[in-house]
Amino acid sequence: MSVYITSTGHHLPGEPVDNAHIEEVLGRVHGRPSRLKRRILKSNGIQTRHYAIDAEHRTTIGNAAMAARAGEDCLAQGYLAKRRIEMLSVATSQGDLVLPGFGSMVQAELGVSDVELNTSHGICSSSMMALKAAYTGVKAGEHGNALVIASELASRLFKASRYEAAGAEVDFDAEFLRWMLSDGAGALLLETRPRELCFRIDWIRGMSHADAFPVCMSVGRPAGGEGHASWQDYPTYAEAEAAGALLIRQDVRLLDNLVKLGVDGLLRLIDEGRVAVDKLDHLLCHYSSHHFRGKIFDMLSQAGAAIPEERWYTNLYTRGNTGCASLFIMLDEFRRTQRYREGDTLLCFVPESGRFNNVYMHLTVVKESS
Repeated sequence: MSVYITSTGHHLPGEPVDNAHIEEVLGRVHGRPSRLKRRILKSNGIQTRHYAIDAEHRTTIGNAAMAARAGEDCLAQGYLAKRRIEMLSVATSQGDLVLPGFGSMVQAELGVSDVELNTSHGICSSSMMALKAAYTGVKAGEHGNALVIASELASRLFKASRYEAAGAEVDFDAEFLRWMLSDGAGALLLETRPRELCFRIDWIRGMSHADAFPVCMSVGRPAGGEGHASWQDYPTYAEAEAAGALLIRQDVRLLDNLVKLGVDGLLRLIDEGRVAVDKLDHLLCHYSSHHFRGKIFDMLSQAGAAIPEERWYTNLYTRGNTGCASLFIMLDEFRRTQRYREGDTLLCFVPESGRFNNVYMHLTVVKESS
């Protein structure tokens, strides 16, 4: 049975925030401007992004509410009533609450009943895991449709007060993602029949390397934490915060592995005959920084598998890096704004640096028979 992405949607909170005004929203740590901001922004290339907090650090919309708005937008673009949704599969790096599951909270916000529910937890690739679960369920005939939503609200972690609570100095690994991540949600509707001009999912393939590499991106471990060190091991939450265990960290020394593993995975798919580079019409790659775009292109070129850059599509520079929601938001904007035609092929690629999980998806543009 074929499965189609028949509609897409998104929600981006508030007005776009440009580079000159980031610290007006997130705040200056100890009242001082960041010494790293300019360097990191130059590398990632992001010009504007959205935040679900205001300059007073009040949350303007919750994560589950953003997810629900993206879902509503997706359904408004399609032909399926909310009451007919059979499966809801959602993803996030962190919900509004530690418990219950994020999917339950999104379901309540959406107001859908009697659905099979799935929550995928992780970092960037969790959206693709949620999509794979829904795709598999629909393809197996368990469900006739599924609504898949990915949402991120990272800005709560980037308030100046978070860093001030962790001590006088903020290390590079803890500050790096402050200038990389932002907020937003994206949604996809899966059905067993095509609608107008839509996308057939040909396959989804994930390749995890968690057994071979240490943690690269995390929340819950203090600086230098190893083994089972966790924020939950501290006598109080205040002590965990003071130790910096609640800051989001990126071990930038490991990031080059992300590019290599992602390209190696793509080359493996080419060898398996799943991807024909010369027949690809569009590449939608969730690279988290412009810095990685050139590296990916160079490595593919050296391997004789270059995908011409005019076939690459991204909205990273205007929408920001919204973690697991990025690919869904990207595909939604691609669907609404780009030119494509029946028979075009798309390769979607999501590399995740948490502990190095890469997910690939191949789509074909199909047209509903009249």
